Amino acid sequence: MALDPQVQILLDLARKAALPEVWQLTPDQGREQYLTRVNKLKFNEAIFRTEDRRIQGPGSDIPLRIYTPRELNPGEKLPVLLWFHGGGFVIGSIDTHDSACRMLANKADCLVVSVDYRLAPEYKFPAGVEDCQAAMKWTALHAVEFGGDASCMAVGGDSAGGNLAAVLAILARDAAHPKLVFQLLVYPCVAPEPETGSHHKFKEGYILSRNSITWFYKQYLRSGKDVNDFRFAPLMHDDLSALPPALIIVAGYDPLRDEGIEYAKKLIEAGNRVRLSNYEGMVHGFYLMGGALDAAKHAVAESADALREAFNDARGIDRKLTKTA
Repeated sequence: MALDPQVQILLDLARKAALPEVWQLTPDQGREQYLTRVNKLKFNEAIFRTEDRRIQGPGSDIPLRIYTPRELNPGEKLPVLLWFHGGGFVIGSIDTHDSACRMLANKADCLVVSVDYRLAPEYKFPAGVEDCQAAMKWTALHAVEFGGDASCMAVGGDSAGGNLAAVLAILARDAAHPKLVFQLLVYPCVAPEPETGSHHKFKEGYILSRNSITWFYKQYLRSGKDVNDFRFAPLMHDDLSALPPALIIVAGYDPLRDEGIEYAKKLIEAGNRVRLSNYEGMVHGFYLMGGALDAAKHAVAESADALREAFNDARGIDRKLTKTA
């Protein structure tokens, strides 16, 4: 399938702007550039309430942002999506992903808890994983305080955040707590090395370059040995059974496409319920571009529908997530 015409316009504008790629910048410069780009392309969404909190983490306090879609009835508790932002483990924040979290909360009628985990290179692997795990445990214990149902929790994220969500699903299974009901993985990085066919086919010219990917991993990992740790490469875990149902979204012109597809296949082979959705004309990062791309709004709506279905299923409503490859 050809590139979506709306994406082609953005790529043409990016070429004309000739801005440096993230690997050519310092981490702080990359963070600033990323936030600026996201703010230009995001969809502006109103929401009933947001609340910023800080919780105790393993290394420092962890900022959270809690999204409430509507006023709750007395005693009412909403399902909870724990969200981990993307950005290669180096850039990104609760601010870059604010619009996506607003849309997911509104459309899925759930609370969203967005986690501002520690970033590399200041904090190397597995600091981000440890922060996200601490946030998951805190949310399970304190959800009732802000109207959340701790028995109906999901994890989700895009790119590096998709990696973290996949890892947290495994960690929650192994700890038998909390019992997650769903995982939303948006073009996740899950492989130990960037060596799939799509990594090479789309290495330049499609928003996320191969040079940027290898730069991100160099900032994040302590040494080459870390690629063998499933907390970095969940695709390599030897037991992917008994995991929550999943929606995995990939983009057709994304270097990460093939590993996302492979992870979906491995989850299905291990007996899990999975829906794989390939936005064939899209590029990496499109999920945050709802102000410019119709497909971005569709992908968020698809995510919200899948979340609603999983939450309803967990609460006893007879609706099942279709198992497809």
